[in-house]
This record gives sequence, C-alpha cells and structure tokens, in this order.
Amino acid sequence: MKERKLGILGRKVGMTRYFDDNGNAVGVTVLELGPCPVLGKRTKEAGQNGKADGYTALQLGFGKVKEKKLTMPKVGQLKAAGGIEKARRYVREVRVSDETAAKFEVGGEVSLGDLSFEKGQEVDVTGRSKGKGFQGVFHRYGFAGAVATHGSHESFRHGGSIGCRKFPGRVFKGQKMPGHQGDKRVTTQNIEIVDVRPDDNLLLLKGSVPGAKNSLVMVRLAVKKHPDA
Repeated sequence: MKERKLGILGRKVGMTRYFDDNGNAVGVTVLELGPCPVLGKRTKEAGQNGKADGYTALQLGFGKVKEKKLTMPKVGQLKAAGGIEKARRYVREVRVSDETAAKFEVGGEVSLGDLSFEKGQEVDVTGRSKGKGFQGVFHRYGFAGAVATHGSHESFRHGGSIGCRKFPGRVFKGQKMPGHQGDKRVTTQNIEIVDVRPDDNLLLLKGSVPGAKNSLVMVRLAVKKHPDA
C-alpha cells in the first residue's frame, strides 16, 4: 500500500467571496493551516527508545492550549519536543513516507509553505461534520413519506415497514431509520485550490468543506488527482 504525502492541520475560518482573473465571483472557504509543531515521530524501525512502531508518521499539533489543561504525560512529551510553548489543543498523527519523515525532526514545525500547494491543484479535506441531533427519516434521509389522503392517518412522517414476521423474522442491519445525524469524520475529495497565501497561513478553496467555523480540519493533496505526488 502506497503511503500518502504530508498533510497539515488547521481550522476553518469561514466562507467569503473571491473574484477570479475574469472578474467572476466564486464562493470560497478560508482555511488557516499551521504552523504545526512536530511533537513526535513514528518509525518502522526501532528509534531512540528502542521500540519500533511498525509504521511511519508525524505527530502534529495545532491550536494553543493553556498549560493547566495538560496532563503530566503530555507535559513530559512536550519537554522532549522543545518546551511547554509547543503545547497544542489538537494532536493528530499523519501517515507519511520515510523520505518525508526524514525531513522533519521532533521540535520542528510544518508550515503551509512546506506542502508546496499551488493554485489550481486539488486537495482532500477531512473534518467533523456539524452535529444535528436526533432526526427522523425525512430530515436524515429525505424520505417522501406516505400518502396523506384516502383514510391515511398517524403515519405521515414515518419510515414505513422495516421487515416481516415470517421472513426474516428480524430487522436487517443498516436499515434507514431515525437516529443521530452528523458529528462524523467526513472527507471531501477533489476540492480546487483558488488561492494560496503562505505568509498569512491561509488557503482558499472553492466551495464548502466539512465542519463548522473554527473546527479542526486536515488538508492533503487529492489522492485521486495526484496519485504520484
């Protein structure tokens, strides 16, 4: 299995309007990406602690956090990574190739400029979708519902039959039924880059991305559009 290229953590700032070279207005999502301190490394071979992790990854942080909110093990890890000022609210592991991992050391930083994003490229954005609570089948799946005439009653927004007594005598798993909607890890693929502003750590993407404002996102080159990148 081919390992993916380096990604970066950031937050969703919000949406705005961007005018392209032809004067057309384009709806874009603004992401603030990095800089992300490298808090740890995972290696296939045995490292300094004599332990092999079995895979290659970088442990990145994003979003500052107060020291009083850290656990003692986390404080010890941060001291090894360059000090308590490296403390971050979010910590995620990003799978990378051995060549990419060799470019970064614990205590260093991954910035937007390290990913060489260019205008016109496409990226995959991973975030957590907005939570919408407990919803019925109309809102959750777009069911049309039963007829509202000819004696129909008490079943206007119901899901309808979900099985039979004789066969199978139970409800199959995966039936579309009322339940919790949203608040799931979602990846939107092949989103076009409209503009890159590395000096401000900003990336402008065409259209929408998962999550609410200020929520955590991870961005990587689109695996389908850039398989050899």
